[in-house]
Amino acid sequence: MLAVFSGEVVEVPAELVAAGSRTPSPKTRASELVSRFLGSSEPAVSMKLADLGHLAYSHTNQALLRPRSFAAKDEIFCLFEGVLDNLGRLSQQHGLSKGANEVVLVIEAYKTLRDRAPYPASFMLSQLTGSYAFVLFDKSTNSLLVASDPEGKVPLFWGITADGCVAFSDDIDMLKGSCGKSLAPFPQGCFYSNALGGLKCYENPKNKVTAVPANEEEICGATFKVESSTVLTALH
Repeated sequence: MLAVFSGEVVEVPAELVAAGSRTPSPKTRASELVSRFLGSSEPAVSMKLADLGHLAYSHTNQALLRPRSFAAKDEIFCLFEGVLDNLGRLSQQHGLSKGANEVVLVIEAYKTLRDRAPYPASFMLSQLTGSYAFVLFDKSTNSLLVASDPEGKVPLFWGITADGCVAFSDDIDMLKGSCGKSLAPFPQGCFYSNALGGLKCYENPKNKVTAVPANEEEICGATFKVESSTVLTALH
């Protein structure tokens, strides 16, 4: 799956900019990245969100236990990869039919988060049990929510294209060709929200997420890590 957003939506992570500047490498524009994805993933579904972003996915080469899905409702668009073990219980909790799938459930859970402020994102995400990564965009508020499961069972990466867009994908090779060293694994057990303060850990909301520069020979330019409670205690 692939999601690309302009700087109007996503504040470009300074750590990824620094990683790319430290070890310059070839990049491409976001439009070229989308074209390359569609060309290598036929048949694929693609949706352009005006000048704000682009969403695309394909069932090509998907893992049996990590199916990809897409849904749109009330100007909320969501790409989801993986499986929720507690889908039935959460569907019932949100008043959904028995046939509802994971991506529909995530949209409904997000609407609860949005409409019942200050309902915490950490509570919403901690209820999801299973293997997953998703990218959700609410066009009505230009809000983006990206999350990965606590064990990182579904790979997710993010990087910066040559024209300053932020791209998310489960395919590191796809991003490597367009983001160069401005690329990192999306940290497990974390979420990114442009409306809720950027990158945070939903497992341990009080723990800060920091970036560690990678060695030059590594594919990614940085790795994001959640500081442990013992480190935080030592600092105090």
